[in-house]
Amino acid sequence: MRRRFRTAAASPFHRHSLPQVALDAGLVALAYYLAYELRFDGEVTELYADLFARTIGFVVVGSILVFGMFGLYRHWMRYATQRDYLQIAQACVVATLSLLAYVAVVQPRLRFEDGRFVSVPVPTGVLVVYGLLMLVFVGGTRFLAHSLYERPLRGFRARRDARSVIIVGAGDGGRLLLREIMRNPDLGYRPVGFVDDDPRKQRARIDRGLLVLGTTADLPRVLDDVEPDEVLIAVPSAPGTMRARVVAACRERGVAVRTMPTVFELLQTGGRLLRQVREVQVEDVLGREPVRMDLDRVGGYLTGRVVLVTGAGGSIGSELCRQIARVGPSRLVLLDHAEDNLFRIDREMIEERHFTGVESVLADCKEGDRMLEVMQRFKPDVVFHAAAYKHVPLMEANPLEAIRNNAIATRVTAETAVASGCERFVLVSTDKAVNPRTVMGASKALAEWICDAAGRKHPQTRFVTVRFGNVLASSGSVVPIFRSQIERGGPVTVTDPEMTRYFMTIPEAVQLVIRSGDLGGASGEVFVLEMGEPVKIVDLAHNMIRLAGYEPEVDIAIEYVGARPGEKIHEELFNSGERPQPTASERIVRAVRNAPLDPEWVNGTLARLEALVRDGDEANLAAQTVELVSARRDAELPVDDLTS
Repeated sequence: MRRRFRTAAASPFHRHSLPQVALDAGLVALAYYLAYELRFDGEVTELYADLFARTIGFVVVGSILVFGMFGLYRHWMRYATQRDYLQIAQACVVATLSLLAYVAVVQPRLRFEDGRFVSVPVPTGVLVVYGLLMLVFVGGTRFLAHSLYERPLRGFRARRDARSVIIVGAGDGGRLLLREIMRNPDLGYRPVGFVDDDPRKQRARIDRGLLVLGTTADLPRVLDDVEPDEVLIAVPSAPGTMRARVVAACRERGVAVRTMPTVFELLQTGGRLLRQVREVQVEDVLGREPVRMDLDRVGGYLTGRVVLVTGAGGSIGSELCRQIARVGPSRLVLLDHAEDNLFRIDREMIEERHFTGVESVLADCKEGDRMLEVMQRFKPDVVFHAAAYKHVPLMEANPLEAIRNNAIATRVTAETAVASGCERFVLVSTDKAVNPRTVMGASKALAEWICDAAGRKHPQTRFVTVRFGNVLASSGSVVPIFRSQIERGGPVTVTDPEMTRYFMTIPEAVQLVIRSGDLGGASGEVFVLEMGEPVKIVDLAHNMIRLAGYEPEVDIAIEYVGARPGEKIHEELFNSGERPQPTASERIVRAVRNAPLDPEWVNGTLARLEALVRDGDEANLAAQTVELVSARRDAELPVDDLTS
């Protein structure tokens, strides 16, 4: 079960509660005085006047302490809720009973009766009137303050069990969310205020009179004051730093926090806005600005064209299909050799996105005859080649399949696309192809070289390679692995405390892939996506554990397992023989080789590896693949030296 806690519980008094304490002290004293006056009709005897004088100090101090124990001073009176009124009633009962006990044990008033001294208790009538007056005075002042300062939303009546909620963002997104809540009281939300970083909106009443309570920097104070049940982030384009700040403040106080979907998700999903509000995910708090592009503009070259996506059922391929469908291709061909993945994306395109220009093809990119048949049938204008094996340990154990699927299949797909008149061919690559130490990385480096060689050999088709790092939540990535380990109670396994990786969300990466397909330049170029600063894997693990409601190394252990064969502590985005060069797109750079690749050398290298694959020489294949690719690592060496 998730741990929930409030730091406010550590101190029963709010830092600005002194005026409230003073007011309540006066009201308690007044209630106690009036109780005697009303009980004795203004003629209090000397005996009970003395009892009043002896107990008034305890009544005031004791009641304030009881009120503090019941949490009446954790926030301003104007933020009083139904829960607070129940606590006031309970506190008044306890304060009244404590007076009775105090008089009986500590401060009895004695009188001589029947030859002995007996104690004088507080009259029952005084106790009852005192308790009722105290309840009316203390509860009434909070009700009055709430009515004056926090006017209820006009025309809105929340359910009795509604959850109080603060909305982060008083802009268009926040207003839309507020109106959705007000149109549907059965959702069970009661808005209590906005938080917004715009200085012009501070303490302003926005929509339906809802007040802006402060900025996100003030959120800890606002949460302590209001004690909401939930916080909703209503800024779809919010940077990761802001989301992280909100999540941290809420997590420290045990307040649930959810977020509106990103711009990508808003555009891609239907239904009511509030139903799309989701839990905050690790990608929301990476602490970097998300990539935002006008897809209709940057993907306009795909409108009205025939587009083919290989690996269409995979993490990158399926998102490519979703975004390409939005720009209106005349036909979108989905190609995959995994039946279940292909079925899912086919159904999604037709039934959820209502895109009917879909053709689903079950085929394997390694099979030349089948790929030529598909290319000749559909004659795609643009091919996005996203089909690949990517799991490093599996590829180390199965090097034959790594070369077949990542290198040879790329050559087959490229050649059949050229033969069918394809105008553009976009290869999805990875940072594992940079200075590779594993079979998987070497196979992707070969795929990049194949596209470079094909671009020189077939100038009528423009070949482009797009290279980027890890994508969050993709199949087999670290995020779903960590999530699964957390659900099982740990431990979360981290390779090395210093290991870092570049991260980007799947929609961001795909948007930049589409943009790269239309960047000007020579055929065979490699474009690299700017991934921001690398993220420590151990920090990612800490964030995910905390987002799940646990504390790292307390509830969930972190275990360091050591690097796997060929695994790097820090990934790179450029080879040693490459230099970055800016492009027309802000977040995409060109990887310029210091010395061009010789297509004949590429073809010869691939032929040697294909021979090993045909012979099934798995023992030599892995070593020779990495050796051949490593020999080309320094691109400034003459080609003759590399092939000798």
